[in-house]
Amino acid sequence: MKPIHQFIALIALIGATTACNNQPANTTTELAVPVSVSDIKPKSIEKVINTTGTLNATKKTVLNTEMAGKYKLLVNPKTRRPFALGDLVENGQVIIQLEDAEYVNGIGLESKKLNLDITEQTMKKQQSLFEKGGVTQLDYRNSEVNYTNAKDAFERANLQLAKMSIRAPFKGVITDLPATTNGTQIATGAAVVSLMDYSIMTVEVNLPEKYINEVAIDQPVRIMNYTLPNDTLQGNVKELSPAISTETRTFKGVVQVANPELKLRPGMFAKADIVLARKDSVIVIPKEIIISSQRGKSVFIVDNGTATEKHITIGYETQTEAEITSGLKKNDRLVIKGFETLKNRSKVKIVK
Repeated sequence: MKPIHQFIALIALIGATTACNNQPANTTTELAVPVSVSDIKPKSIEKVINTTGTLNATKKTVLNTEMAGKYKLLVNPKTRRPFALGDLVENGQVIIQLEDAEYVNGIGLESKKLNLDITEQTMKKQQSLFEKGGVTQLDYRNSEVNYTNAKDAFERANLQLAKMSIRAPFKGVITDLPATTNGTQIATGAAVVSLMDYSIMTVEVNLPEKYINEVAIDQPVRIMNYTLPNDTLQGNVKELSPAISTETRTFKGVVQVANPELKLRPGMFAKADIVLARKDSVIVIPKEIIISSQRGKSVFIVDNGTATEKHITIGYETQTEAEITSGLKKNDRLVIKGFETLKNRSKVKIVK
């Protein structure tokens, strides 16, 4: 039996030696790097200037009393309560009425109206007689003078009475209403109400010197406020200064934005994106995946399980995206995750 055992041991030794001889001495297995990819599809990109500024109302005023009198805050017919902060008032609407019976009686509006009616009738009668030769031209002209004087006196009386009413000079919102008790005597020149019209607003911005030949009147602008992240309003460049500040190397611009629903408020801090130009159907990629090195800028694409480094040239840029003018083409499989550890010709495994 001993020769049989020796034979079996010899066969096992030969097999082990053969297996060892068939294995390369310095073989290494390359592991596939997990990456996420996105197929490149053409899209649009805009060249914009990102700037900020403070929103201002286009109309604002402080209404002061022109006469002394007893203060009376009127009732807002829309709310059925006295006018208050934030109320919208119409052009010409009376907000506060001053009362002074002695002053009103001294104006004598009724007597002046009666005198106007009488002089008008007399003038018409004199005109008829003059046309028939019944009176001289001087009599007729004197009747015209009397009517004109009566008309002027009546209009002056109305202007004097109008000073007792504090009216809105434009449609706007009450932004300040000093607390005053009804019936209190108030002096001439007292500030009683402040109004703003911010249905159209402006933003004063400072723009970098390099854009002075690119920004133009009426260029579109997107206005956003940080407290209203989902609301973007459309505006346009309204004014531009030709002068550049020697201190900041910027030039001043005024942006106008329609605010019909009054979502934006005066004094708000706003972000303004001035659109200089737009390109459609171009290659646009996220800026965060672009690798910068001494050799330039590059990204990785995947082809048949292998990552290839592509050197790129950038065109328009936004805060988050960049147009690629060379180096990539439509439908390239762009690596958007896992690119940090890749090298050219690295093996990759695509994951979600």
